[in-house]
Amino acid sequence: MTRVYMIRHAEAEGNIYRRAQGQYDGAVSAKGLRQIAALAERFRGERLDALYSSDLSRTLATAGAITKYHALQPIPEPRLREIDLGPWEDVPFGDLLDRDPVQMHAFNDDPAAWRVEGAETFPALTERIRSVVTELAARHEGQTIVCVSHGMAIRSLIADIEGVPSREIHRVPHGDNTAVTLLEAEGGSLRVVYAGDASHLPPELSTFARQSWWKKPGAVDLNNIRFQRLDPEKYPGVYISFYEKTWRDVHGDLSGFRPELYLAAAKRHVRADPNALVTILRPDGEMVGITELDPERGAADGYGWICLCYVEPACRRMQIGAQLIGHAVSIFRHMGRRALRLSVFEGNAGAIRFYEEFGFCTVGETEGVSSRLLIMEKEL
Repeated sequence: MTRVYMIRHAEAEGNIYRRAQGQYDGAVSAKGLRQIAALAERFRGERLDALYSSDLSRTLATAGAITKYHALQPIPEPRLREIDLGPWEDVPFGDLLDRDPVQMHAFNDDPAAWRVEGAETFPALTERIRSVVTELAARHEGQTIVCVSHGMAIRSLIADIEGVPSREIHRVPHGDNTAVTLLEAEGGSLRVVYAGDASHLPPELSTFARQSWWKKPGAVDLNNIRFQRLDPEKYPGVYISFYEKTWRDVHGDLSGFRPELYLAAAKRHVRADPNALVTILRPDGEMVGITELDPERGAADGYGWICLCYVEPACRRMQIGAQLIGHAVSIFRHMGRRALRLSVFEGNAGAIRFYEEFGFCTVGETEGVSSRLLIMEKEL
């Protein structure tokens, strides 16, 4: 008999930006690194004989939890990858729900029925994962191995082993980031000893502790926003209204506010890239914010510039701000930029903490209209 630990990767960009990851190769988050440290302590005293990992960055980074206390090197195994989502990859979940609610429902609640042209199917994923796990278990008969993989891949395997029909996938709970599943393999068969255990994570390190989408089958996560392009030529009033709110937040009043200058700049940005200016909508259609990028600023130095991020006060504890950063990361990463930059009022301690939480650090200062601004940067 072989013992097989299946570990979901640590929190990664898609988990906090609420974007479909699939085989998109996003990085582990700052919290994800702390989750890896907790996972390392869980396995510190375990006897382990081999370590395999999906070859994506987030799983290879998670495998570092095992190598910290064990003289094992992760063996990259592409068959342990997440499902290939094809055209869905790196698309916000809010956008996917708006574009194709039927397939989004299938993806969450009846995965065998999910069909997107150019993507892998869930039955194919299940066959791939079962095949590789069975093969690796046979290769290490009588030993204990670790396979670092992905949430949907592991969930599909558990459902297959336990004979759970696709329409009843809710019977197999989602696993938190770094959740551990233990399998026993013998004679080509697999048995689940336990699944999705994340007891090594205190509440402050749990990704699921701050999210609710996984609790109820069929539920729509109202925190998953969608992005809608805003044409400042056609809708100048919408743009100026949001900019006024942003200005009041920072300065307290409209002294020094020059709407004609900011509107002219927004038009230039949209001419450079139509995705540079977008409004933010919740699934019910409520417009709750705006974000603006400058596609040209910083191009010569390899960074992308975030001009404006605004979320209505009532929605500021709904993880929407992280999704705005995710939008900028996606746009500028595809442009080949190495970093993001933005400026923040030096006295805005809350905003500074927020940006630091998502990987920004201060790299300089500049004079603003009424006070000094910190220049903050995040590597991509």
